[in-house]
Amino acid sequence: MNRARTAGRRRLGIVLHGIWSRPLVWMLAVAGCAGSPPSTFFSLSPLPAAAGQGAMTGGALGIGLGPVTFPAFLDRPQIVSRDAGNRLAVDEYNRWGGTIQDDFLRVWSENLSYLVGTSRILLFPSEVRYPLDFRITADILTFEGTPGGEAVLKVRWAVLDPMLEQALAVHENTYRQPLRPPADQAALIAAMSATLGAFSKDVAAVLRTLPKGGDHL
Repeated sequence: MNRARTAGRRRLGIVLHGIWSRPLVWMLAVAGCAGSPPSTFFSLSPLPAAAGQGAMTGGALGIGLGPVTFPAFLDRPQIVSRDAGNRLAVDEYNRWGGTIQDDFLRVWSENLSYLVGTSRILLFPSEVRYPLDFRITADILTFEGTPGGEAVLKVRWAVLDPMLEQALAVHENTYRQPLRPPADQAALIAAMSATLGAFSKDVAAVLRTLPKGGDHL
């Protein structure tokens, strides 16, 4: 009888231990999450002059932008930098406010609107349709920080005739911008924005050399 009582008490102790240990594990996990530093969210910035311009209506050119493609390792919420060698540093606590693709397109369009002098810029993909003089596509090969304290943008891009889908110009460019002290994440995003600004200026310069709209025929 005593042996049966002892065995029963042991089984009850094991059950109670299982019941009480699970909430403890859950509470420790919550405590661990609560102790994590908060995430900081960033977005790219347009050229200072573009950010400061007033409302614009119309313009001589109709421009379609996109699609813009990014490598899978960059197309993520976290901000990615290149570490030593071929390693990537994915920052869990510094993130894009939206998606890097949408942010790139938004700032690119603002820059070109200012540089070319038009509000007739359409971002692809889009359900909106109106006559375009040019369509510009871009494949982003590199858009990140480097171990040397720079932001690098490497892009392969093309200007197309929107009617014929014929390439009018094809380029591949690389832009580098050193990070300003203290070379933190905010400085990295500012330098990345500067490389996008330099790219926008080159695109605008090429557009000025091309015949407009139906003159391509």
